[in-house]
Amino acid sequence: MSLISELAATPGVLAAGEYSFRGDRFHFEGDMDDELARMASIMCRATSMGVHMQADMMSQFAEKCGWVPVRGWMVKEKNYSVCVVANYFCFLDHNNASVNDVVNKMQATLGEPGIDMV
Repeated sequence: MSLISELAATPGVLAAGEYSFRGDRFHFEGDMDDELARMASIMCRATSMGVHMQADMMSQFAEKCGWVPVRGWMVKEKNYSVCVVANYFCFLDHNNASVNDVVNKMQATLGEPGIDMV
């Protein structure tokens, strides 16, 4: 079973997917239509690029600050979160999912990101 399938089958996960850093491909499973998943992959890619840029800038001011390489990011609001590790995304409902469990699963499966991924 792929990581996307495992995440999508996890209670509280609304959708999980993978996007390319080139921005021209994505794959997802879950409670999302194709257009919403396309927009989600674009949003995740754009945010990832911004996070990478800011981490690279921070590392110029403070060597070995621990920001590089970027492993991922998360946006949390009251009921939902978007979690991204490497180029995989996961949309969660806090009432039914554990953010820690999902992120730990993503990190354990994906390992350390390559510095040249972006």
